[in-house]
Amino acid sequence: MSLMAGVLAVALLAPVPLAPEYVALGDSYASGAGAGSYVDGSCRRSKNAYPALHGTDFPTFKFVACTGATTKSLKPQLKALTPATSFVTITIGGNDLGFVEVMTTCTLNGDKSCEKRVGKARAFTRDQLPARLDATYTAIKTAAPNAQLVVLGYPRLFTPNDECRNLSKRKRQALNDAADELSEVTSAAAGRAGARYVDVREAFADHGVCADEPWINPLIRPVDDSYHPNKAGQAAYFEALTE
Repeated sequence: MSLMAGVLAVALLAPVPLAPEYVALGDSYASGAGAGSYVDGSCRRSKNAYPALHGTDFPTFKFVACTGATTKSLKPQLKALTPATSFVTITIGGNDLGFVEVMTTCTLNGDKSCEKRVGKARAFTRDQLPARLDATYTAIKTAAPNAQLVVLGYPRLFTPNDECRNLSKRKRQALNDAADELSEVTSAAAGRAGARYVDVREAFADHGVCADEPWINPLIRPVDDSYHPNKAGQAAYFEALTE
């Protein structure tokens, strides 16, 4: 075999490099609920969401994150993953511990009721969420074995010294403490999976719900957009992701 023929044979047998493919998974914090400019009403996927902002950098982008998603309901989203997938982001876990019910209880009821419901959520975060996250990240890595997995966490909702109608300092502190525990549990699970964890708490530190420049919506209509990052908040997520 000539040298040229040998080179040609090696070239034909070598695997063809795959074009970068990005799949964005997760719940409403990943879909962009609260950030406006929706391209999918049922899942509330927003053009302003951090995956949509990052997706422009990839030849192939699959945006399947959907509001209301939990680790248990994520299976349909995982169908978007393939061995060709090179990059995956996810924000998940808040709905598992009852985010909507927690915020409804704390908005409509007194301090003790709020703290009791938050305590229940924190117990779930410690006792049950780690195994759910482990299973979720394992499923992602199985379906997309060649992908880099990036897990983005949740912000604290409130800047400590701001005043909020219907939300006392005790309520705000309880909710922020729960956010801290959720971040710690999620970070640990991401570490076990060999994933990169993006902690957004400091990015939002001075931009809570009742801050002078809020990056998280207060109680608004539609209610589903309440206590979710607005357009500026999603931009902060994007900056944290791409640092």
